[in-house]
Amino acid sequence: MYESKCVIPRSHRGEEESILSNKMSKFYITTAIPYVNAAPHLGFALEAVQADAVARYHRLLGSNVFFASGTDENSLKNVQAAEAEDTPVKELVDKYASRFQDLKQTLNLTYDVFNRTANEHHIKGAQKFWNSCKKEDIYKKSYSGLYCVGCEEFYTEEELIEGHCPEHPNIIPDQVSEENYFFKLTNYQKQIEELIETDKLKIVPDTRKNEVLSFIKQGLKDFSISRSVERAKGWGVPIPDDPSQVMFVWFDALTTYLTALGYGTDEELFNKYWDKDTKKIHVIGKGIIRFHSVYWIAMLLSAGLPLPNIEFVHGYITVNGQKISKSLGNVIDPFVIVKKYGTDATRFYLLKEIPAYADGDFSEDRFKEVYNADLANGLGNLVSRVAKLCEQNNVEATLGSNVWCTDLEKFMGEFKFNEALSVIWKLISEADKKINQEKPWELSGDKLKAVLEDLVKRIQAIVYNLRPFLPETAEKISKQFSGQIKSDKPLFPRI
Repeated sequence: MYESKCVIPRSHRGEEESILSNKMSKFYITTAIPYVNAAPHLGFALEAVQADAVARYHRLLGSNVFFASGTDENSLKNVQAAEAEDTPVKELVDKYASRFQDLKQTLNLTYDVFNRTANEHHIKGAQKFWNSCKKEDIYKKSYSGLYCVGCEEFYTEEELIEGHCPEHPNIIPDQVSEENYFFKLTNYQKQIEELIETDKLKIVPDTRKNEVLSFIKQGLKDFSISRSVERAKGWGVPIPDDPSQVMFVWFDALTTYLTALGYGTDEELFNKYWDKDTKKIHVIGKGIIRFHSVYWIAMLLSAGLPLPNIEFVHGYITVNGQKISKSLGNVIDPFVIVKKYGTDATRFYLLKEIPAYADGDFSEDRFKEVYNADLANGLGNLVSRVAKLCEQNNVEATLGSNVWCTDLEKFMGEFKFNEALSVIWKLISEADKKINQEKPWELSGDKLKAVLEDLVKRIQAIVYNLRPFLPETAEKISKQFSGQIKSDKPLFPRI
C-alpha cells in the first residue's frame, strides 16, 4: 500500500508542528548567473529547473524559502557580442537579459528575485563588498597570462589541452599583460581546505568535492580581481577610488548572491536570509566550481560574512557527446522545446534524463520516447483510467492526505532528481498493477467502492509528490480528483 512508502510532511503534523512553526527552517537557493552575450540555451534551463524543484520541495515541507536567479552582464564577452552585433552594450544586455527573464513563465519558475548585475543596486553592493574585504588581501601588481574570454579566466600552459581552453575547445587563450588588483587567495588555503574536508561547506557530489580538494592541495595562487578600463572597453563595475580599473567580472558576479538580497541597499532582507540560521544552497555547473568553492569562499572570509552551506554541482547537457555551447553553435533553444512539447514535459525530461551528478545527452528522438512511455502511457494513462472508472461509478473524492514518499526526502536531500522521480513512477506502476489485478470493471458494490477509493488516494499521493517537478500537471490532477471526479482530455496526448 502507498501508506507504507509515504510520510506526512513536517508542515502537516498537527499540534507538534504548530509549536515548531516559529522556528521554521530558512533556505536561500540560487542559480548561477549566465552571461547575456546570447539568448538562453537548454543548459541553463536545466539548472533553473533543478533549483526550482529544490525551492518548491522545501516550500512544501513548510520552510521559509527565498529563491534567486539573474544574469551576468559585466563581462568582456558581452562587450564583444555587442561589437559583433554593432549595438551598444547596454542595449545588448537588456535584450538578452529579458529573454532569460522570459524563462520564468516558460519553465514555470518560482524565483523571488531576478538580479541583473548591470543594475545600479548591484554595482553599489559590489563596491561595498570590495571595501569590506580586508585591506591586506587586495594589492596591485603587473601580470601576464593566458586568458580565455569564454571563461573569463586565466589558465596556465599545463591546464590547456593542446593549446586550447579546457572548457572551450575552439578557443586559444590570448596572452594578456597588464597591471591589475589581486586578491591574496594564499591567505585562505588551509581554512578553505578544512571547510570542505569537514563538510562545513558541503560540495555535492563527492567527486566534485574531491576535485576541488585536489586543486587546493596543488597550492592556491593569488588571482586577479580587476581589469583595466581600456581592456574592459569602459564596461564593468568601477573599482572604488581607482577610475582606471573595473572589477574582474567574476569578483563582481559572485556578489550577486548578496546583492540579490539587497546587500548594500536593503540590509533588512539581506540580514534575514544571509545569516547563520539560513541554509544557503548554490546550484551551479561543473565548469565554474573553482570560482564558487574556492574564490568565493575566500572573498566571504575576507569580508567577514557567513558562508554558503551547500554547493550542488551538476553536469552538462551534451548533444552528440559535446557540451552545449554558444561558441560551438550546438545550442538547443528551450523556448522551442517548450512550445512543441509543453512546460512540464520539458521539466520532466531535464530532471529525469539528465543525471544529477553527470553529463546527459539530449535528443528529440529520446525526448519523444520518454514523453510517450512515462507521461502519456504512464502518468497520463493512469489518471485517465481511474478518472473514467470513478465517473462511471459516481465516485466522489475526499480530501487526501498530503504525504511524502520517504525515499523522496532522501533523494531530494542529495539532489538526485532522477531517482526521486523514479520513486514516484514506481507508485504509478503499483497503481497500474492494482487496476490490472483487481479488475474494477468486473466488480460492484462495496468491493468496487473500496478499490476505487484506494486508487483515488494513490493518485492524490502521487500528485502531492509530483508538485516540485511537474507543478502544472499536479495542479490539474489535484483539481480533477477533488469532489466529484470527472474524466477529462489526456494530460499528455501521445506524440
